[in-house]
Amino acid sequence: MSYSTNQVAPTQPVVNTQPGQPGVYTQPYGGQPGQQYVGQPGQQFAGQPGQNVMLGGMGMGNAVQPPPQVWMPKPPSGPPGCPPGLDYLTQVDQILIKQQIEMMELFTNWEAKNKYRLLNSMGQQVYFAKEESETCMRQCCRENRSFTMHVTDNLGNEVIRLEREFRCWRDSNWCACCSCCAHRIVVEAPVGTVVGYVKQRPSFMAPKYVIMDENEKDILYIEGPCCVCQGCPCDVNFTIHSATDGETEVGKIQKQWGNLLQEMFTSADNFGVTFPMDLDVKMKAVMIGATFLIDFMYFEGAQNRHHY
Repeated sequence: MSYSTNQVAPTQPVVNTQPGQPGVYTQPYGGQPGQQYVGQPGQQFAGQPGQNVMLGGMGMGNAVQPPPQVWMPKPPSGPPGCPPGLDYLTQVDQILIKQQIEMMELFTNWEAKNKYRLLNSMGQQVYFAKEESETCMRQCCRENRSFTMHVTDNLGNEVIRLEREFRCWRDSNWCACCSCCAHRIVVEAPVGTVVGYVKQRPSFMAPKYVIMDENEKDILYIEGPCCVCQGCPCDVNFTIHSATDGETEVGKIQKQWGNLLQEMFTSADNFGVTFPMDLDVKMKAVMIGATFLIDFMYFEGAQNRHHY
């Protein structure tokens, strides 16, 4: 492969002066803002012989390193009142959330901090999410743990912050009748400004949640299947309904089947979130927060450590 004099080879790190434009790629695997590589859109970069690809890609063993991730171009300014950084959400009606596989978790029982890449339907990275939690909380409380999820844009600015409190019980939807037992996530955008809440609702079997605005007014309802089973080779759908009539479907949170190795031996999951293009960006951000809550409650445990 040859390069022109005005093009930098992908193996040479450079400082990007115009982040977010097509042809600017982030570091392989990481997806985090910072050091970047310049190339042509769609260009495939070859890896080094003998490199191991991460489980959940093409398999385990020696393979060619996948191409780095391309960022979504920064859109024009959002509508009046749009929180900084959420203007990306005005351009999309679907967000794909892909959890990164932690090799330490794969070979040990050590619970690591979760990291996610948030992509649009074209595979361009929109945001990067990273969990902040205490080590003792992760190892002892596992899926019930409290955490702060920092969601950053391609400049490294934190545009969404999710706060989840610890709950000692999650194996029954009945317990959600008590507010101190109901699982909840607080969504801030920007940091320090609450734009909505996701709260578990009591139910007999099927998991239910309510999406509320900053005034705790019900906006949307989420209902999952009666049996939420990890490891089943199929997608699991949580439908989103309007709170106006409780029946009109306006979106969906879908746990997408990865592959057999990923589902059986890791807790890394893939989700797709769909919503109307013209939905308030604040509610889109809260729906993303709902996805993380559902992930932790039903799919975070590896090797079918799930509940119904």
